[in-house]
Amino acid sequence: MKELWKKRQALVERALTEEMAKTPVLDDTLRASMEYSLMAGGKRLRPVLLMAAADAVGADGTKFLPVACALEMIHTYSLIHDDLPAMDNDNLRRGKPTNHVKFSEGIAILAGDALLTLAFTVILRQKDVPAEALLRVVDEISRAAGAEGMVGGQVLDLAAENCQITMEELRRVHMGKTGALFHAALRSGAILAGASEEQLAVLTAYADHFGLAFQITDDILDVIGSAEELGKPVGSDEKNHKSTYVSLTSLAEAQELARNTVEEAVAALDGFGTEADFLRALVTYLVNRKQ
Repeated sequence: MKELWKKRQALVERALTEEMAKTPVLDDTLRASMEYSLMAGGKRLRPVLLMAAADAVGADGTKFLPVACALEMIHTYSLIHDDLPAMDNDNLRRGKPTNHVKFSEGIAILAGDALLTLAFTVILRQKDVPAEALLRVVDEISRAAGAEGMVGGQVLDLAAENCQITMEELRRVHMGKTGALFHAALRSGAILAGASEEQLAVLTAYADHFGLAFQITDDILDVIGSAEELGKPVGSDEKNHKSTYVSLTSLAEAQELARNTVEEAVAALDGFGTEADFLRALVTYLVNRKQ
């Protein structure tokens, strides 16, 4: 699983470089700011998930790199904005100064805006996909990134600062803020690959469990992880007075919930054979990650 992940990461890195090279940008500082965050490394998890979902339904996921890159652009924009003083006010991301620290708040905001809008241009560079499928993917991704998904979840997250919220309210926050793009990645990969509605439903269930497991693990790492391993400050949830799966339960209970959620994700794939082994291994690895 790790070896295939690394190969897919390398494909994404090259494709992102190529997509940026195709893109006219009016200002050199803006381009530098966009590339600074976009090419800063990271797990490239959303593009990898898109390709893995396509693999699971019998296609070659690497054929859908433009859409995979678009997801990474949207994710990167969200990180740039999430780090801003008006949001989480973080100064370190992936072991480097955050975009607004490096370039200024104004440039960081505009670089995020540019990456978001560029993503939809890049989606339309995808070849050899029926127009109906590509339009469906645009709808999936735009809704996941917007008010009913990631942006809406971020608003709920801001509103929850300095408040004690319920577990259900917390889950709603993270289904939007974090889970929506995972949801879009897996569903988009399946749609591009021509999945049946039954296959799409299975991968959607997996996506929901995957996103929850990822967020619970993130909350755990914010307590027990190190800044060196994570490449960003730890303890930011406590600093910003946010409810988390750890604060609403306990560290041990959150770890148990993460393990149970991983088991549910794996069980959701029972209808698939070995073609979904990567997805099974990925979510299992997820709960034990250190970054």
